[in-house]
Amino acid sequence: MPFSQLGLGPKINAAVREAGYETPTPIQEKAIPAILTGSDVVGIAQTGTGKTAAFTLPMIQTLAGKGRHKAPRALVVTPTRELAVQIHENVTQYGRHLGLRFATIYGGVGEKPQIDALRRGVDLMIATPGRLLDLMQQGHVDTKSIEYVVLDEADRMLDIGFLPAIRRIMKELPAKRQTLLFSATFSVAIERIAAEFLTSPVKFEVGPTSKPIDTIEQAIHEVPRGQKVDLLIHLLKEPSMDLVLVFARTRRGADKIHRSLKAAGIPCETIHSSRSQSQRQRALDLFKKGGIRVLVATDVASRGIDVDGISHVVNFDFPEQTDDYIHRIGRTGRAHATGDAISFVSPEDYLNLFRLEKRLGRRLPRIEVAGFAIERREIKPVIPIRSAPAGATVATQPSFRRKRRSRC
Repeated sequence: MPFSQLGLGPKINAAVREAGYETPTPIQEKAIPAILTGSDVVGIAQTGTGKTAAFTLPMIQTLAGKGRHKAPRALVVTPTRELAVQIHENVTQYGRHLGLRFATIYGGVGEKPQIDALRRGVDLMIATPGRLLDLMQQGHVDTKSIEYVVLDEADRMLDIGFLPAIRRIMKELPAKRQTLLFSATFSVAIERIAAEFLTSPVKFEVGPTSKPIDTIEQAIHEVPRGQKVDLLIHLLKEPSMDLVLVFARTRRGADKIHRSLKAAGIPCETIHSSRSQSQRQRALDLFKKGGIRVLVATDVASRGIDVDGISHVVNFDFPEQTDDYIHRIGRTGRAHATGDAISFVSPEDYLNLFRLEKRLGRRLPRIEVAGFAIERREIKPVIPIRSAPAGATVATQPSFRRKRRSRC
């Protein structure tokens, strides 16, 4: 089905074609017509499946049909500055023929340009919760005319702890509104949030949201913790690793990886919450334009990294939560493209790996690189084994055999 059959107007269809899109993704095909009817919608789909266009396209069409107003009529709440910037770029592209005004509201930069934009008048605000609440409390945000609200990346906003802020924001909005909630995963917590803020929503769940998309090839490197940097540098010698996103668990860890890669002559940058907004945006712009081939990020900062052509995601530090794993590797293999996800696993990560594989329902392939293998004597049990009566059978953690396959 082409975009032209979803009920979108000719100006938006022209902008979509100019952006290079011909057919909608499954979540767009299902959600766009429902949003155009005025229904509240819960959209659940994996990272990289086009959720942003699924809610922005019908929303800006409806806004354009009602003419311009000074007070904002639509609000998108999203967890990170990078994601706010990305959504702003998308709506600017999709609404290029509509004459609408958009503004981003987020912290880490000065308030004055954002306040000035609100005073001039905007049709749609894209905001992070903290800065939005600050400007609301200062009286700079008029919420009386809000007709459309989007809670984007709702699962991540809950993870970060934004629920109290979201409740305060929603309390200030008109009761009569259309509310849309989009998330990569669907949990009991998301279900409760939907029940709290949405009215008789239509729910669309596209694909196995608890699992990564099929276009991503996943592999495990079992490696001693002290050799992970050397293994990363070794793998980056492979020409196919041309645009690589590396995940670290902490800001300090990300900076350490960055220093090691720079010392090895590998162009790279870091993106995490301790860097200023201008530094984060510069790093992201360099990565998008190919000025660097490696970007090192932490989980929170990674939201909003919507970059075409990421060839590899490397989990330098294996994630403790399976949802974080799914979100991380979803940065590659986007929009039907293929990608690779490589995870470094040290003995202390085996329990988390076991939990991930149990959720995925399969064992991930192991790749062994000469000189970086874990010796069996290094592996210690990570599940305590209680003493048992003589003759009893004791269940231990499953052993992970390595599949010998050289990638480099």
